[in-house]
Amino acid sequence: MDIYDRLFSLRDREYALFQAKLTPGVSPDRMLGVRVPELRKLARALLKEADYADFLGQLPHRYYDEDMLHSVLLSELRDYEDCIGELERFLPYVDNWAVCDILSPRVFKGQRKRLLGKIREWTASKHSYTCRFGIGMLMTHYLDGDFRAECLEIPASVRSEEYYVNMMIAWFFATALAKQWDAALPYLEKHRLSVWTHNKTIQKARESYRITAEQKALLKGLKRQV
Repeated sequence: MDIYDRLFSLRDREYALFQAKLTPGVSPDRMLGVRVPELRKLARALLKEADYADFLGQLPHRYYDEDMLHSVLLSELRDYEDCIGELERFLPYVDNWAVCDILSPRVFKGQRKRLLGKIREWTASKHSYTCRFGIGMLMTHYLDGDFRAECLEIPASVRSEEYYVNMMIAWFFATALAKQWDAALPYLEKHRLSVWTHNKTIQKARESYRITAEQKALLKGLKRQV
């Protein structure tokens, strides 16, 4: 049974209708409704069988679920250079937030010194989901032990009219406030973000259990008028 047959065997039409509501801009005709745990199980099997290289090269994919499987497969690759090469081929075809956000290569954890340069390239991209991916990787890998204050400048410098880019910037800074409060707060105090992103950052931070009541009160007072 080839990869396509295996995906079709896992389809769930009702779940596909649910997914379509969550991913505007993706045609429901492209959705099979394969659930993420099943995609991960299939990806692990394909990696053991070494039966995925041709699939990765067949871009663009027809189905959303193929894109999701592609992201899950890339997230499991163990060689950094191979992973980067496959990412560069795949990212231009990513056209929605779900495929973008499930893409999180494990191999990046051991390559953070090398990764930051690629993140700078991705966040500078005019392709919305390449940019979003770069900001997401910055949030995942550089707000804890490898944190450097200069990393906050990367998303703060992004200027976009795209909702899914600005939402990721807000998510990044809300997380930064929870993890690196002293370094992140000046970006709001000095109005370094667009008004919409600034206010969305405050909203998301005030919804977080990791932000104290005192911090939430301070953030409320920093909200800007549209």
